Amino acid sequence: MIAHTEQFPSNKFTYWLLIMYQMSSKPLQVPTDLFIRQFKWHMTVIVGSVVVICILYIRVSWRDSTVPLPPQPPPACKSSASLLQELSDLTHLLHWPPTPGDGGNLLSSTSPQTSTYHLRGPSQASYTLGGYLEAILVARDHQGRPKTHGGDLFRAQLLGPYLKAGVPGDIRDLENGTYLLTFPLLWAGQVQVQVRLIHSSEAVGVLRGIWRDQWATVDFTGYFRGPTGHEEIVTCNVNPLLTGEEESTCHYRDEDTGELWFCARPPTLPCNSLVGHSSGHYWNVTTPHEEALLAWNVTDKVLPQGISPIWVAKESNKSLVVSPQQPCRPGIPGPSPSGFYHRAVWHSLSCSGRSFSTAASVLGCLAGRIVHMMGDSTLRQWWEYLRDTVPSLKPVDLHATYHTGPLMAVETTRGIVLHWRAHSWPLRSLRTPVASLHSVVRELGGLAGGPHTVVVLGLGAHFTTFPPSVFVQRLAGIRAAVAALLTREPHTLVVIKLANTGYKSVYGSDWFTLQVNRLLRAAFADLRVAFVDAWEMTSSLGLPDRIHPGRLIIRNEVNVFLSFVCPT
Repeated sequence: MIAHTEQFPSNKFTYWLLIMYQMSSKPLQVPTDLFIRQFKWHMTVIVGSVVVICILYIRVSWRDSTVPLPPQPPPACKSSASLLQELSDLTHLLHWPPTPGDGGNLLSSTSPQTSTYHLRGPSQASYTLGGYLEAILVARDHQGRPKTHGGDLFRAQLLGPYLKAGVPGDIRDLENGTYLLTFPLLWAGQVQVQVRLIHSSEAVGVLRGIWRDQWATVDFTGYFRGPTGHEEIVTCNVNPLLTGEEESTCHYRDEDTGELWFCARPPTLPCNSLVGHSSGHYWNVTTPHEEALLAWNVTDKVLPQGISPIWVAKESNKSLVVSPQQPCRPGIPGPSPSGFYHRAVWHSLSCSGRSFSTAASVLGCLAGRIVHMMGDSTLRQWWEYLRDTVPSLKPVDLHATYHTGPLMAVETTRGIVLHWRAHSWPLRSLRTPVASLHSVVRELGGLAGGPHTVVVLGLGAHFTTFPPSVFVQRLAGIRAAVAALLTREPHTLVVIKLANTGYKSVYGSDWFTLQVNRLLRAAFADLRVAFVDAWEMTSSLGLPDRIHPGRLIIRNEVNVFLSFVCPT
């Protein structure tokens, strides 16, 4: 499906090219004959990426204006060398301080037991509501020696346990083994700083190497069925060299995005007999030394308390920093932090969020709307929450695999239709029909849009087992489809749910998720869409991380979402 688009400024798509070029050009550690095939495959990806970028550069618009411009001649497509030169100031998006050498031994890596933090200035009897608290964190190894380089993944929080309050702290890596922590003081009362070491810089070095050098860390299973019911099962993946059958593969091309999917050719059945898809195997991609750096006893651990609880005084008899008065509308700037919890309720710092605590308030907001949710299982949790919260919202049995959908619920008296379906492969799932795996781009292309249409996209979790070039290609297609949808019907509401915390392994670490979220924000930054910052909403309270957050978190995520649907 081809939608009308306009000119694409060079700085955005050239950014995609840089990422795809950098991540695709890293050689895999394989025997010589496979290396040659890998080299040819990588060169194909690079050349193909340049061609795609050139085409999209001419055809796709990032302009968010409904005022038509006079036609202009398309610019000449730049060479890959000039594009890379132009991008020298944009590589900071995925920048992470390097770890010197190979990370050394475990005793030289950052330790959550010996690392310390303290107030930057002298302690005060009380602090002012609306002010800031600053602290210095000193990373140390397992022998207590201060580190001399940065790159650790820490998480800092300011918590009010008695008030069920919390806000994420900003962490500035000074790249010399010390970190500057800054916390906004947003509620009155007793507060406590908590710092966690998610991954040492040495562990991040392992993760970055895997992300850069491995085409994947998992595979998938394809199920082929013949006319007599005979089935044959093979391995599938994003790269033909990862299917186990390098010389003979079936390939499947998405007609809307050009994305390719490969399966090993079944012994007797034709390629067009692929009927089922499921998760496959998780590969062993780490050495014993690397496994020690990523082990549970040094991952996601709270540092010893370095700052005593402090008291935040009321200001002008106010006990809370109030949210801005502007309604929640797409395109509003996203501050950092985006909000905070107080009495288990999320308070946005970008707009006047609303609470939808009753079934009647949810029904009143969604009346007459069709909501299309597309993404992963953390977005399916929104569908489930709405289904469970509103008794009159009745699920319709579509006889589909529940974990991949499609799922639908309707409320006929208010004219509400609520859809959810999983994005297409790569998708780690139970066995599901291939026919049910619709591309997000195709689904978006089939929507007329309008003021009664709401689209929610939740992407990220299933792309952490692949290099960023795979996610970038998916994002490029979805971004173009969203731009086309908003062009033909500007009153359509599009909401982007960022990926949340929860993963702590080589297959889905929070470090990967952080990079995915940076790409998500960059892809949609100048489109008139709304963001729900699930990353901060799952990292602000003193709750254990879960890839599928609990009801408290989901309720607040849905409240933010509904605040954009019904801003007043």
